[in-house]
Amino acid sequence: MFQSLSLLPLLGIFAVAAAAIWVAGVQLSNTTDVLSRRLGLGQALGGVILLAIATNLPEIAITASAAASNNLGVAVGNILGGIGIQTLVLVALDAFGMREKVSLTYKAASLTLVIEGLLVVAVLIIAIMGTQLPGSLVAFRIGPDALAIALVWMLGVWLIGRANKNLPWHDSSGDAPDTQAEPKGHSQAETEQQATDKGRSTARTTFVFLIAAIVTLVAGVVLERAGDGIADHIGMSGVLFGATVLAAATSLPELSTGLTSARAGDYQLAISDIFGGNAFLPVLFLLATLISGQAVLPQAQATDIYLAGLAVLLTSVYLAGLIFRPKRRVLGMGIDSLAVLILYAIGTAGLFAIALGKA
Repeated sequence: MFQSLSLLPLLGIFAVAAAAIWVAGVQLSNTTDVLSRRLGLGQALGGVILLAIATNLPEIAITASAAASNNLGVAVGNILGGIGIQTLVLVALDAFGMREKVSLTYKAASLTLVIEGLLVVAVLIIAIMGTQLPGSLVAFRIGPDALAIALVWMLGVWLIGRANKNLPWHDSSGDAPDTQAEPKGHSQAETEQQATDKGRSTARTTFVFLIAAIVTLVAGVVLERAGDGIADHIGMSGVLFGATVLAAATSLPELSTGLTSARAGDYQLAISDIFGGNAFLPVLFLLATLISGQAVLPQAQATDIYLAGLAVLLTSVYLAGLIFRPKRRVLGMGIDSLAVLILYAIGTAGLFAIALGKA
């Protein structure tokens, strides 16, 4: 249906779908906070999984839609490109979300966040390794690479849960001195309290969560189909479009909720949500394999592998920032955020150079 439309209607449909994802994504985040608190999930395994799924529903919808239509290039590009774009969200949080005149990583520094960032790096490295496997390694619609990513993610989430409870360090919380005054996740408790004060029951919150999830899933499918048509009209490959414009559109909820957390002084939660979402995204390769029946990662193009490497690089810069805690701000942001912004700009230029070189 979308392929028969001209460029202007496709752009309008894409914009409406992106706006729907923004609005529904904010509701998903708020209701997830409330449900996690009321159901006693909190920072436990169930709460982390619920949050990861809720914040990545647009990517889930796009991956499922692309895999079902055998458009695996868009699925891979959106997953790996989404990690780079969502890491870039931290630059926006550093520049526009800080209440104090210090860098984001200075106030958020925590060993738990370092573990979360290392999990992102781990699943990305497995994804890169998976691109070199033969495509015939599929049994019962499952590939060993996608399965390994899912298992490592589950193990990493369990370790993060352990780290949130206690670490064998002088400060068992793993937080550096002079970080945020309130504990990680205090903004979630405030969201739940506001919902209670307004008389919003758990049943009503669950209903809003389900409606927002449905809207997000439908909008995600529309976004992928309209985006595919736009890419054809402007002569842009589906991989490049999925890794840039499409990935940016699906990252809008993370930007909104991240700014809310940062402005509330919950800097650790702001970074944790981004790292948590990024670590979960490669798990969607398992979903794509189950739906398509094909080994997805062995079909990855050079641009996909390049994007995975870029995401590892950007995450590593923030890991260094969490350890060295640069306090000084340059051009309104921390030095690490400025480095990420520059590296992403250079990396994107390299991405287009690879695409043009293969044209």
